[in-house]
Amino acid sequence: MNLHDFFNNTVLDITIEKVITFFIKAFLIYAITQATVSFTKYLFRRSQKRKKVAFLDKTTVGFIQRIVVYSLYIIGAAIFLSLIPGMEKVSSSILAGAGIMAMAIGFASQEALSNIIGGMFIVFAKPFRIGDSIKIDEVVNGTVSEITLRHTIIRSLDNRMIIIPNSKINSSTIVNSTIGEQETCSFIEVGVSYETDLNKAMDVMREEIMRHPMLIDRRTPEEKQAGVAPVIIRVIALGDSAITLKAWAWAASAGDAFVLKCDLLKSIKERYDKENIEIPYPYNNVIVKNRV
Repeated sequence: MNLHDFFNNTVLDITIEKVITFFIKAFLIYAITQATVSFTKYLFRRSQKRKKVAFLDKTTVGFIQRIVVYSLYIIGAAIFLSLIPGMEKVSSSILAGAGIMAMAIGFASQEALSNIIGGMFIVFAKPFRIGDSIKIDEVVNGTVSEITLRHTIIRSLDNRMIIIPNSKINSSTIVNSTIGEQETCSFIEVGVSYETDLNKAMDVMREEIMRHPMLIDRRTPEEKQAGVAPVIIRVIALGDSAITLKAWAWAASAGDAFVLKCDLLKSIKERYDKENIEIPYPYNNVIVKNRV
């Protein structure tokens, strides 16, 4: 049996020549697709290193890269389907573009599509970027770790990964502590008793705040010239058992503001104890009656 006769042999009514040709073409399609994907990833990595285009930041590059890579795999799958008898029309419709949208609408749920669209809004509108410190609906607080087609991953302050759908983020209130000015105001509130000399309590509070190394002076030249105090302290409430004093203390960042507040609550309490300034707290009197 010569080579020509061998290739003409049939297996399940298919010649060996067609079987070998099919696998060779399938391998070439796979190899070319993988090579194209690898080259695409290389181009995106190179664009991040150059940083010549303003809008191509880490967040945008990562998001667009996923879309391009997924599209390349879909095109590779469409070309592979064209090798299978009876699947040529499906392949042609996918390659034409209409098939891609039809498949997306047919196989993806409304929620998945809304997440993808939400991800695009996040990437291009840029309410936050990878690496930003954000707070969502006063519940989730952390650093943006990754933005995918369907969800955003946030690393919480206790180092946990919180995964939130993009569509939910787009309908939430977001506080971004990274964009804009980094300086943050920390509100220090302390209650004192009604018998307290308020001027003395405010002076002691101001002295402790002024001593802290993280405090920054936000006064304008005009305010300094007018004699405005570096730290503003006001009475904000007359409660049932305490008068509440509130101080506005500025720090260079949100993290510094948190440390500033924690340190000052401790130092003010210790200083009040030394100055015999009472910080009232609720207590209960229990009366026990002896019944004969």
